[in-house]
Amino acid sequence: MTHTIAVAGKGGTGKTTLSGFLIDALVRRNNGLVLAVDADANSNLNEVLGVDIEETLGDIREDIAQSGISAEPKVPTGWSKQEYMDFRFNNAIAEEDGFDMLVMGRTQGKGCYCFVNGLLQAEISKFANNYRYIVVDNEAGMEHISRGILPKIDTLLLVSDCSRRGIQAVGRIAKLAKDLGLTPGTVGLIVNRAPDGELNDGIREEIELQGLDLLGVVPHDEMIYEFDSAGKPTVLIPESAPVRKAFDAIISKLNFN
Repeated sequence: MTHTIAVAGKGGTGKTTLSGFLIDALVRRNNGLVLAVDADANSNLNEVLGVDIEETLGDIREDIAQSGISAEPKVPTGWSKQEYMDFRFNNAIAEEDGFDMLVMGRTQGKGCYCFVNGLLQAEISKFANNYRYIVVDNEAGMEHISRGILPKIDTLLLVSDCSRRGIQAVGRIAKLAKDLGLTPGTVGLIVNRAPDGELNDGIREEIELQGLDLLGVVPHDEMIYEFDSAGKPTVLIPESAPVRKAFDAIISKLNFN
């Protein structure tokens, strides 16, 4: 069975970095192939993982939508529409050691993309069966999940910085998930970039007010800034670094088997 993990939070809280650490942790556990999905319009999970992306699903979606009034793809002679779509989607998957990656990307055109979103849903559902885990680095609004493009969520990880506004933002996301009828087996909060890895009484109070289950706290670590400034993939930060040790402890508690 494929286990789908969605990571969501307010912009700038470090959810993409933690998504990268999560993917790396699952790969190191060697429990099965991982599909990494970057569903944020501001795509940069591939940089955290050190993956080169040639084509995004948004590129494909745009190409199809611009190909005619009916949004039918321009299929090469001798190909069926399904064969052509399979070819395009297969080319959009970046294959790495222990994981594959899809970047949703964004579109530039106007108009309804319902037809193309339906194709995306069908193709992703088909590919999902090949993976033990799907990790989705989601945008704050959970747009792709709310549209039903991605599979159901088994685990929802809410990432906040060490601020009341961040906690309130993930509280709203948790409520949105419930309003959408999503029923993850686990919904938990990770507080990122905490000074010395500690939370003060005000933040703990806000977590309680929002009714959130605190999975753990990840300390602020200058090494992330240093790796980013040097253009190095963040997942190459040593496992002995405080930020990696704290996050690995959280992942161990979640018992992904």
